[in-house]
Amino acid sequence: MGTVTASEPVSRLQWSTPPLALAAAVVGGIALGAAAMVADDGPSRLLVGLAAVLLLILAAVGLRQRPRLSIVPGTPPTLVVRGLLGAQKYSPERIVRARVVSFRRLGRSVPNLELDIDHHGEDRLLIFGRWDLGTHPQDVMDALVAHGLAVS
Repeated sequence: MGTVTASEPVSRLQWSTPPLALAAAVVGGIALGAAAMVADDGPSRLLVGLAAVLLLILAAVGLRQRPRLSIVPGTPPTLVVRGLLGAQKYSPERIVRARVVSFRRLGRSVPNLELDIDHHGEDRLLIFGRWDLGTHPQDVMDALVAHGLAVS
């Protein structure tokens, strides 16, 4: 679990939703918005318009949180987690546990990176999937281990 793979170099220090995925969400939201405007009946217009708004909100949230997770090298290294309200910084002492956990979803195993954080005296569980990180969560875990922010 703590080995560095050749496909993802440890030099990568930032992870976020891929820009092409966010661009596809924006294009899809615009297309759904146009479809809602040309819909003939009210319920269709409402449902398609709502789907367009939700897709555009998803893209905006993804853009706001870029980069979602990053490592600032140094002594000690710092983990930066961006959310809707801004960035939070965590030193290695505040990262209680980091692990990759797989869950069964729709008939397949989906890995997630789980971080148990001491956030100003209270425990906080942060969960990141492939959509959040833009890569396999194990690659991010390997980088966290390599930079001393987690143990394998």
